[in-house]
Amino acid sequence: MKYSVVIEKTDNGYSAYAPDLPGCIAAGDSQVEVEELIREAIIMHLESLREHGDPVPEPQTSVALVEV
Repeated sequence: MKYSVVIEKTDNGYSAYAPDLPGCIAAGDSQVEVEELIREAIIMHLESLREHGDPVPEPQTSVALVEV
């Protein structure tokens, strides 16, 4: 599955979250690091949902870059 991830620059580095997986977040010093960490966070989040018998949300969020 492919989940959309939002990555934001912060004062201290980068943060990321997966809109289709509430509570699934990560923070890192660089964009590369936060991409690795959010991938790991998504994997762990999905494993936890499965272990607890909770439904795994299907990816629904799409991303578009809009030129202005």
